[in-house]
Amino acid sequence: MPHTFAEDAQDAIDLHVIDAQSLDDWLAAQDAVVVEWVRQNDFAGNLGQTLLVPANGDRHVIALAGYGTASKRARTHFPLASAATKLPTGTYRIASGLPEEMAESECLGWVLSGYRFDRYKQKSDKTVSLVPPDGVDTAKVTIMAEAETMIRDLVNTPTSDMSPEDLAAAATALAETQGAEICTIVGDDLLAQNFPLIHTVGRASATPPRLIDMRWGQHGPKLTLVGKGVCFDTGGLNMKSSTGMSLMKKDMGGAAHVLGIARMIMAMNLPVQLRVLIPAVENSVSSASFRPGDILNSRKGLTVENNNTDAEGRLVLADALALASEDKPDLILSMATLTGAARIAVGSDIVPFFTDDDDDAQALSDAGARVDDPVWRLPFHEGYEAKIEPANADLDNAPSGGFAGSITAALFLRRFVSNARYVHLDIFAWQSANAPARPRGGVGTGARAVFDALPSLLKL
Repeated sequence: MPHTFAEDAQDAIDLHVIDAQSLDDWLAAQDAVVVEWVRQNDFAGNLGQTLLVPANGDRHVIALAGYGTASKRARTHFPLASAATKLPTGTYRIASGLPEEMAESECLGWVLSGYRFDRYKQKSDKTVSLVPPDGVDTAKVTIMAEAETMIRDLVNTPTSDMSPEDLAAAATALAETQGAEICTIVGDDLLAQNFPLIHTVGRASATPPRLIDMRWGQHGPKLTLVGKGVCFDTGGLNMKSSTGMSLMKKDMGGAAHVLGIARMIMAMNLPVQLRVLIPAVENSVSSASFRPGDILNSRKGLTVENNNTDAEGRLVLADALALASEDKPDLILSMATLTGAARIAVGSDIVPFFTDDDDDAQALSDAGARVDDPVWRLPFHEGYEAKIEPANADLDNAPSGGFAGSITAALFLRRFVSNARYVHLDIFAWQSANAPARPRGGVGTGARAVFDALPSLLKL
């Protein structure tokens, strides 16, 4: 993250954030040289516009950042970030114009505007530092930016370097950094320890499937995060098209997100007993592949008629959710790149979530609005329960008909949860086009909303 916070403001350039509709008011307070310079350079305060105004007499160089109009700002997550990327290398200090209620979010966007996934290419040496406004908790913002960066890096990394083994190594590195305990169950040991669905989905891959189990914290309410870690999804024997497979390196986005949230929790030292469970597999094709029509056993004892090998995420999550329930936590929260139906319903920017608890739903919705990380509640609709009950087993992983796919997937997962309140988020984890502080590629969706909601969800 080459864009950082600066501690020394002595040589910082004053940055004036200018709403397009307030430009004339700002100019009215400036000297004639500034007014003429702004007019000659056609600076109108449009979103993303920048302008350096040279020194004159006793006045130092100043910088202007267009903040657009309220309607334009509503269309992007981090409006100021669009200007941050265009400013030359240097250190800047917010001098005026940034609304106090936007300061923390815009500071986060400023730092994230420097994000580049450059593991496989030449790195940029451009650094644009910010002296934040008074009152901004820079330590918190930095932790959030580091967590978001980790999520993006994990999702962006191709499966050649982000196999189930690599994902486990990333989780282990995080655990070691934060003083957490971690263990991993690998390969046939999954069968010995009763995780048959995780083993079934991952057994066709050259890299054995595994269950990652991380614990941190000795006091406070018990929170268990469960993340889907399908490091690549061919669709199995119900193979995806080449187009459908093109983004499947991101099918471990749920795992990346719960690790990012865990990083924030541990770095901020929240008073919780945290557990993170990640079933890490690759859904591959070989002579060991599971087949359409197979009846599969689960850790909970429920049988599943497998009617589509491309509906594998809910299978691996099922065993992990059953394990999570055995610990009787106060809250189980799962995140997964689970269904295309969720994208059809709300698009890529909004995260649908499911819960039976109205207070939890309100807390998560409020948090999403507060931190500009939009979420939207969908129902655990009881009327659709029959859709996931086939003739030959307890459950169907891929009901026919195609309707309400996100809801039926969530209902399937809920069957494996007991002894705890449950929230499930069906995420996308991908930015399809470049946007301020959100370049095309992996991106956090719902992670900041979840973290911001935790004090309410867990009564901290």
